[in-house]
Amino acid sequence: MCVALIGGMDRLEKHYRSEAEKFGIELKVFSGAHTNMAAGIKNVDAMVIFTNKISHRVKREVMNIAKAKGIPVKMYHSCGVCTLRDCFHCLKNDRQKNGGEV
Repeated sequence: MCVALIGGMDRLEKHYRSEAEKFGIELKVFSGAHTNMAAGIKNVDAMVIFTNKISHRVKREVMNIAKAKGIPVKMYHSCGVCTLRDCFHCLKNDRQKNGGEV
């Protein structure tokens, strides 16, 4: 499973990646506005958005991509490692309920 993380803190990126590895998730981290973000997130299975660390413009851009590609999105205000861990649990449960699909 590949998940894109939009937002978050640069200093926590290694912790985000470590947590993702525990769940067997490939994590793509975008901690701010990136040129060509669309190319980086077009083939992910799900997106996690930490809303307190991105601009409204970036959120709109990401949501438009997700809607166009049918990618499920989880949004959280806080950006801690525990929040991401809880999100991974939700994604795992959603995947099990849907027979392997997120």
